[in-house]
Amino acid sequence: MTAEAPARVVLADGEMATVRRLHPADATAVLTLHTTLTERDRYLRFFGPVPSTLDKVATAIAAESGATHAAVGCFLRGALVGVAQYEVLAEPATAEIALVVDGEVRTHGIATLMLEHLVWIARGQGVRKFVAEVLAENSRVIRVFADLGLPFEASRGGPEREVTLLLDPDEAYFDAVARRELTADAASLGHLFRPESVVVIGAGRRPGSVGHAVLANILGGGFPGDVHVVNPHAAEILGRPCVRSVAELPEAVELAVVCLPAEACAGAVDECGRRGVRAVVLISSGLTGTDAGERVAEAVRRHGMRLVGPNCLGIATTEPGHVLNATFLRDAPRAGDIGIVTQSGGVGIALTEALNHLGLGVSTMVSTGDKYDVSGNDMLLWWTQDERTRLAVLYLESFGNPRKFGRFARTLARTKPVLAVRTGSGEVAQAAAASHTAAAATPAVTRDALYEQAGVIAVDTVAELVDVLAALSWQPLPRGPRVAIYSNAGGSGVLAADACERAGLTIASLSPETTGSLRELLSDQASVRNPVDTTAAITPELFGEGLRIVLGDEGVDTVIAITVPTAVGDPGAALRALAVMDGKPVLAVRPGQEARVRPLGATACYDDPASAAAVLGRLAPYAAWRAQPIGEASPFPGIDRAALASVIRARLDQGGGWLAPTETAELLRLAGIPMVESHYATDEDAAVLAFERLGGPVVLKADAEGLLHKSSGGGVALGVTDADGVREVLRGMRERFGPALRGVVVQPMAGPGRELIVGVRSDEVFGPLVVFGFGGVDTDLVADHSARLAPLTTADAERLMDDLRLSAGLWAADTGAGRAAMREVLLRAGRLAELVPEIAELDLNPVRLTATGCLALDARVRVERREPADPFLRRLREV
Repeated sequence: MTAEAPARVVLADGEMATVRRLHPADATAVLTLHTTLTERDRYLRFFGPVPSTLDKVATAIAAESGATHAAVGCFLRGALVGVAQYEVLAEPATAEIALVVDGEVRTHGIATLMLEHLVWIARGQGVRKFVAEVLAENSRVIRVFADLGLPFEASRGGPEREVTLLLDPDEAYFDAVARRELTADAASLGHLFRPESVVVIGAGRRPGSVGHAVLANILGGGFPGDVHVVNPHAAEILGRPCVRSVAELPEAVELAVVCLPAEACAGAVDECGRRGVRAVVLISSGLTGTDAGERVAEAVRRHGMRLVGPNCLGIATTEPGHVLNATFLRDAPRAGDIGIVTQSGGVGIALTEALNHLGLGVSTMVSTGDKYDVSGNDMLLWWTQDERTRLAVLYLESFGNPRKFGRFARTLARTKPVLAVRTGSGEVAQAAAASHTAAAATPAVTRDALYEQAGVIAVDTVAELVDVLAALSWQPLPRGPRVAIYSNAGGSGVLAADACERAGLTIASLSPETTGSLRELLSDQASVRNPVDTTAAITPELFGEGLRIVLGDEGVDTVIAITVPTAVGDPGAALRALAVMDGKPVLAVRPGQEARVRPLGATACYDDPASAAAVLGRLAPYAAWRAQPIGEASPFPGIDRAALASVIRARLDQGGGWLAPTETAELLRLAGIPMVESHYATDEDAAVLAFERLGGPVVLKADAEGLLHKSSGGGVALGVTDADGVREVLRGMRERFGPALRGVVVQPMAGPGRELIVGVRSDEVFGPLVVFGFGGVDTDLVADHSARLAPLTTADAERLMDDLRLSAGLWAADTGAGRAAMREVLLRAGRLAELVPEIAELDLNPVRLTATGCLALDARVRVERREPADPFLRRLREV
């Protein structure tokens, strides 16, 4: 946040405000705020009478922010209602803070919001501790400091309290911020989903128009509140009287739905703001990238409204007492427990129609369109507190704040399944990537890492999405990946087994007791091994009895039951009456049925075994994720942040780019990442001296301008055993690289071990991505990588190591020491990327893994200057 970029924020009661740095022009407003305080508040602020030089105090507070001073103000409806400031003390890392809030709005969470922003500013200036003196009787302010979520101490005894806040945000702090954001965001979204009145602006008389359809849906859907219509060319539409403009409405309206031509939207939205409208759904298209779109955004900012759209389908909620269908859907969504947010109106239409056909219903549906304001993150917060929503569905074409999305989605997915349709998977790897890590970290890989860490069930098509929703709506989650296939059509059972293996599931081994019971029940021609083939000549009663036997096997987590009708009977009838047994899901398959998926009794029935297997392939990993602990973050408090910053600053002062080998080695040392002993030499004598110090066979690695990959570029000499060999290698490198050769790195030959890669690729939107996989000469040949976004927890590091295709073989002979060492390297690499956001690429390749530990044999780091950002800072999207 800068003075030029004020933050739109939501207060605890849902009202919109602005937080920004103060400048000298705000001195009068600061003075007014202080002079209008009650006598009691002035005493608590100044520990006595108001200073006679209050005007000078106000001027000092409003001074431009710099290295030793910063102040932020909160503006509500244009008036300054709160100020928070700090002044750096003699110790540069410590600052004294003070804050004041207008007593009329003190319960709205303004003080906490300002402190959050002040913490972010201070950390950017190197401040690591806030101190304050507070009167002991000022318990309200002490509670604000204590509840902020940062490490907090307050002295005891005496009339004053010395308060200390350590500016070291951790998971507890970010969780506290998220809880506050949930409360405020839900309050503001209530104007969209629980309005007491609605106005449709641009409702046409012609039935074929969008505005007419929206009005008809609102009225036909049974909205319980007042419905108004604005149309200057009609007296009434659909039985509702019209007024010429919003200003002529008989009362302030809570929600406006705008269906006007693009050029008329800005004026209408501004008029809504002046009339007191709290939220707008902007159906109209053609605004983004135009002056009209900018004016819409400015009006929303100025009046503090929430906005859905523009270029959207609308919103719908089926909550009893608040039913609202403000869309132009042909068929209203059924009432249900599925929440939907989609950037694409077409996807929203397709999905609601598919759910209607299945008899499934929607709790809330939001089409965000061009997403000026309300986004997927807002809906994740809404669904977290909405008890009616049991499943959440996302169709997102872009991420405004992916790290915040990950935190919100992870919180929701712990109790409610979150599903997303992947978009943008066609990205190709960068053919000329500057590092192996960069080549592996494509946008699709980054997006998938975000989804996996957050526990999001990702699918590739809307049809797959509906398949999974059907299973989740009618059946419990599987306890594991072990599947039994039970069928009266042997060929379909074999196809199902193949599909399960492709989906990463396990074909369960039935116990002798199970196979024995099946043998007694079924005919001699039946196969009682998994997949079980009952034969086609089986009655529905016997089919159902056999299914119960299979479900009772302790080695079975779920069953795919495949049936085809015969002249003997239809075993599918047994599935209609089947209840879930011991919490184990049963998915039905009916080859050849007309619908891709349909309800069958208490379960979902698919037209193909592969569809059922694919669904279980999505649900089993999610169930496992939900059952596993989140893991703990590893802050590594011993890392010297100031020293790290010093190394990076020196390179940034030269324009950034790749660190020199000596700088890279120092950076890794400070981060605690083990690296083989290395010496840098710029001439033959220095290289020979390094060889003698190491006392054995060495490796020489060229440091040459433009040499990206040393091995393939002829920049590595292995097993050099004497001084003459060192000189000879260095001469050869000078001939090969000429003036581009800056020097050589001399290292001892490493012992045998598996070569792996640990890397970081930092994206300005997603943040740092940690990549793990097979390294050395295998990096490109095997191309086996896993990825997770920083910050990493211990659980994330474990999953990184286990998600490779060849993970089982990699760790098969490990005694635990090597794995533990690799886990720490992954965690430290992620922590380094967090502490130094200027790291654009980090490549530890190879990392030599042995039975006793691991060691980086080569490393490269590229840095670039970046504006500091706090992804968890409470602020709305920039409209």
